[in-house]
Amino acid sequence: MYWSRFLSIHALWVTVSSVMQPYPLVWGHYDLCKTQIYTEEGKVWDYMACQPESTDMTKYLKVKLDPPDITCGDPPETFCAMGNPYMCNNECDASTPELAHPPELMFDFEGRHPSTFWQSATWKDYPKPLQVNITLSWSKTIELTDNIVITFESGRPDQMILEKSLDYGRTWQPYQYYATDCLDAFHMDPKSVKDLSQHTVLEIICTEEYSTGYTTNSKIIHFEIKDRFAFFAGPWLRNMASLYGQLDTTKKLRDFFTVTDLRIRLLRPAVGEIFVDELHLTRYFYAISDIKVHGRCKCNLHATVCVYDNSKLACECEHNTTGPDCGKCKKNYQGRPWSPGSYLPIPKGTANTCIPSISSIGTNVCDNELLHCQNGGTCHNHARCQCPAAYTGVLCEKRRCEEAGGCGARSGQGAPPRGRAALLLLMLLALLPLLPPPATPIPTPTQALLAI
Repeated sequence: MYWSRFLSIHALWVTVSSVMQPYPLVWGHYDLCKTQIYTEEGKVWDYMACQPESTDMTKYLKVKLDPPDITCGDPPETFCAMGNPYMCNNECDASTPELAHPPELMFDFEGRHPSTFWQSATWKDYPKPLQVNITLSWSKTIELTDNIVITFESGRPDQMILEKSLDYGRTWQPYQYYATDCLDAFHMDPKSVKDLSQHTVLEIICTEEYSTGYTTNSKIIHFEIKDRFAFFAGPWLRNMASLYGQLDTTKKLRDFFTVTDLRIRLLRPAVGEIFVDELHLTRYFYAISDIKVHGRCKCNLHATVCVYDNSKLACECEHNTTGPDCGKCKKNYQGRPWSPGSYLPIPKGTANTCIPSISSIGTNVCDNELLHCQNGGTCHNHARCQCPAAYTGVLCEKRRCEEAGGCGARSGQGAPPRGRAALLLLMLLALLPLLPPPATPIPTPTQALLAI
C-alpha cells in the first residue's frame, strides 16, 4: 500500500510540475528540505531539494593579514587626517583601545555611520610598495548570493585585486581588478559589469569606477553579484527560475559564485595625484570600516540548515548524505552514485536521495517505513522477513511454486512480467482506476516510471 501510494503521488506530481514549468512566478520554496505528508500509513516525510538561507557570512569568517605586522599602532605612529591630508596629528596606538584599529573592526556592527575601522601602517617606507593581503576564510564552501561590498575609511586604493579560492587557499584566481588606470596597472582595457552579457558573464574585468581618490561620498567598492544574476533572472531578479535552471545545468557558472576563501590584495594606496608627496608620506595608508559578504553554506541542495559549532560551519545533511558539503552518500547508502540535488523540475526540484546499497540489505532487510515484508510476512529484528509457507524471497515477494518449476495450470497462460520495473508497472496499472478524475492528464505508466 505504501509503494502504491508513493507511486501515485509521484506520478501526479510529475504531471503537475511539467504543466507549471512555463510559469516561473509559481516558484515554491526551495529552502524547505522536507515536509510531512499524510498517507494511509500515517504521517511520513516527503523529501525535496533544499538549501540553507542566505545570511551575512562575515559572522563566521577568519581574517589573516599579510604581512602580519601591517596594522598600525605597534609602535604608535601619527597619520594625517583623512579629510585634511595636511593635518597630521592623529595617532594610532595598538595599546590604547580608543586609538587602536585592529582587523576585527572591519566586521563590527556600526549602523549607518561607521566610526570604527582597521588601518594599516602608513607609507613611511616609500618607495618600497605599501601592499597588504587581507584573506577571509570560512573553512567551508560558500555560495555567494549578494554583492561583496568593501567600505573604505581612507581613500579607495589606486590599485587592488579581489581574488577567490575554491580549495581553501591552496590556489587563487582573480575575481576582478580595480585601478585608477587599468591599462597602466594591469594592461587591461577598463570595463564595467554593464559591458558584459550572458555569454561573457564569467569574464574577469578591470574596472576604474571604484578607484577614485578620497571623497566623502566615494568610499565603497563593489563586486557585483546581483548584476550578474540579472543577466539570467531579469533586472529585478523576478525570473529566478531561469537563473536556477542555468546554475543547475552549467557547472562553470555555479563555480563562479562559489568560494572557500576571498583575498583582497591592496597594491597601491590612494595617492590622488600623479606623484607621491614624499614630504607627507603619513597621508598614505589603507583603512577599511566594513566588509559585507552575503551567501549561504554550499550543501549541494541536501540541507536546509548550516550550523556553526566549534568555530566551524557544517551542513546538517539530509537525503542520506554526509560530509561538510553533503558531498557523498552515507555508509550503506551507496546504491547508486552520489548526485547533488537539483532545482529541476520547477518548482519542487529533485532531491536525488542516496539509496541503500545492495550489500547493506542483508543487515537491514525490512523496517516499518519503506521495506515492508509482503504477502503476510513479518519483519524479524530488521534482519529478515519470516514468510508464510507459500512464499519466499527477501521480502516474501516470490511464490514458492515458481521456484519449483511452475504454479499449476495457470502457469502456462503466460507468466507475469518479472523485474522491479515490471512489478511497479503492474502496481500502477492496478492503481489508476481507483484514482479520482484528474484536472490534467495523468501520464502513462511508462512515462511515470521513466520520471522516477
